[in-house]
Amino acid sequence: MRRCAQCGHIGCCDDSLGGHATAHARQSGHPVVQSFEPGEDWFYDYGSGGMVTGPELAPPHSHPADQTAPGPRDRVPHDWQEILIRHRGNG
Repeated sequence: MRRCAQCGHIGCCDDSLGGHATAHARQSGHPVVQSFEPGEDWFYDYGSGGMVTGPELAPPHSHPADQTAPGPRDRVPHDWQEILIRHRGNG
């Protein structure tokens, strides 16, 4: 999961079916995201396509460690990885 450094929007990464973080960056013009995974604090700039140093964001800094990703588990198809592979093949 990724968190927009400008507005705080939380979106899934491109290893998910929706790619919501990338879509948010394109639609909003907010290019910088921070990982929203437990133990990760890196920033990425969709505009430059590289890692950047970002600001200290307000808590929380990740989803709960016991929350599945992608998730929540009961809302993700059991074959999500196969669907993602097919989706990428059509992109």
